[in-house]
Amino acid sequence: MSLDQLLEESKSQFVANTPLEVHMEMFRSIRELQQSGLSSGLPVGSKAKDFSLKNTYGQAISLYEELAKGPVVLTLYRGGWCPFCNLQLRAYQDILPEIHALGGQLIAVSPQSPDNTLSQKEKEGLQYQVLSDTNGIVASKYNVLYEVPAYIQNIMQNSFGLNLAEYNATDRWILPVPSTFMIDESAIIRSAHVNPDFMKRLDPREILNQLSKL
Repeated sequence: MSLDQLLEESKSQFVANTPLEVHMEMFRSIRELQQSGLSSGLPVGSKAKDFSLKNTYGQAISLYEELAKGPVVLTLYRGGWCPFCNLQLRAYQDILPEIHALGGQLIAVSPQSPDNTLSQKEKEGLQYQVLSDTNGIVASKYNVLYEVPAYIQNIMQNSFGLNLAEYNATDRWILPVPSTFMIDESAIIRSAHVNPDFMKRLDPREILNQLSKL
């Protein structure tokens, strides 16, 4: 089953298993983010912003240092609590050998705490760099950061028992718009997929297609 099919199945389950008012408010938040024009991401052709974040072993990982080894597929996701993110990260793990065969590497970044990042990496068996951006600095640099609206904060806490600020070990309710950037060795963004609809993600086949062009 393709990632798109898995995401659609997960969306159907989400709608079926949550009260109408809950998923309608979630869809409302997606529409508002789409209409805001905010969090559109860095444009294709622009220079990628460098950053340094700790990985699950406490090592500092610098984007520009990684680009010295070859092109980077950089994906920003919401966190291990998000089932759509987990489907995406597992699907990308499946194509990791092909990414490496094309000379590339994969870096995933979320605002969740280092402890939750480590738990997710171990649980999902991820063999690529998974980094913690707890204050949203990288997401802000890539113009995909947004503040979670109050009505979604209430839903997350009351319907799902998730205090996002606590989960991310910060004092802000922030998330990145799910996005994936293809960055070549000269740090130029060659393709970008930024979608406020968190139930949709870039298909793995498109990653390989874009990477093969670099």
